Amino acid sequence: MKLSWIFCVFLLIVSCKNQNTDANIAKGNPAPDFELTATDGATVKLSDYRGKYVVLHIATTWCPFCNSEAPTLEQINKDYADKNVAVLVIDVKEPKELVQEKLIDRFDWSFPVLLDSDGAVAASFAPEGVLPELSRDEVMLASNMLIDPEGNIQFMSLLDSKNFDAKLLQLKERLNELL
Repeated sequence: MKLSWIFCVFLLIVSCKNQNTDANIAKGNPAPDFELTATDGATVKLSDYRGKYVVLHIATTWCPFCNSEAPTLEQINKDYADKNVAVLVIDVKEPKELVQEKLIDRFDWSFPVLLDSDGAVAASFAPEGVLPELSRDEVMLASNMLIDPEGNIQFMSLLDSKNFDAKLLQLKERLNELL
């Protein structure tokens, strides 16, 4: 219930364009490395993907924006697999079984879904000063990032409910520029 209320407040507050505001979490700066367990039990580190472009999406099963972007994430995985691009989803604070049923099985995802059980990894990507009334992991829901082969952030979009881009056109445009 609390998360639903916070999400509603989040949607009301977020009406600005995509942001890259923090000195640490900004285009060109290194992405925070992390180690999480995937739903299949594998341990995954962001640094394992050095040498590849990584499309990183932060989600929850109850997020309508995340669910709208889900088919596009799978399509990106298919369209760019032979172009040195990997897709990863980080699910925030939900049990493996729920994530398996509501995301992986529902959308037939073929890429790793990582479990951020305490929200710490999602919080590590949250730009300072953006929506300070929310916990840092909640700021990142429905966010998308593009990380280059050296581990630097090349694109970041926070949820923008007024200009929502379910097809991830801006992310794909930036990815195509870099390829």
